[in-house]
Formats: sequence, C-alpha cells, structure tokens
Amino acid sequence: MKPQKRPVKNKNVEAAATLSVRIQPRASKNEIIRMEDGGLKIRLTAPPVDGAANEALIRFLADTFSVPKAQIEIVSGHTSKNKIVRIAGVSNADAERLLNLKGE
Repeated sequence: MKPQKRPVKNKNVEAAATLSVRIQPRASKNEIIRMEDGGLKIRLTAPPVDGAANEALIRFLADTFSVPKAQIEIVSGHTSKNKIVRIAGVSNADAERLLNLKGE
C-alpha cells in the first residue's frame, strides 16, 4: 500500500498585501476613500450585524483586486471598525498602485 502524498506547498511564497483599513458600515455606496492621514476608509452599504459588513468587505475587496474571495482574509478586527486585511496573490506595491488609480 502506497502512502498518500501530501500536497506540496510552493516554495515560492506568493505575495500578500496587508492593508490596515477603517470600515464605515451603512454607507450610501461601496467605495474606498484615502483619508488625510494616508489611511484607508472603506465605506460599505452592509450593516454591522451578524458579520454582514465583514462579508461585504471581503466581496468588495475581491472585486476591487480581481481575486477570488478565498484569497481575502481578515487578520484582525472582526468585531471592530479598524481591521487588518491580507490579500493573497497581490503584492503591497501592486495594491498601492491599484488603490492610487481607484482614488483618482
């Protein structure tokens, strides 16, 4: 009997952008705003109940960065307006570039 093979992890670790964001639930539309201090505010139409805003955040970022929802992870701040989000497959430089283009 052959032992089962374990999935081999790619030794070239994919890039992952880490964003520190402030969420504003119940906004009139979904959008990303660059604040004066350089931080990011993400306005979401979803209410902050039962994880709806977190789900909306993941969907919105997946659409914004054109990645599957599975590549978006809320690292911290699940119950807070201030969150740290990791986006696998997108480098920090690519994320900054895309966010700067969206803000213009």
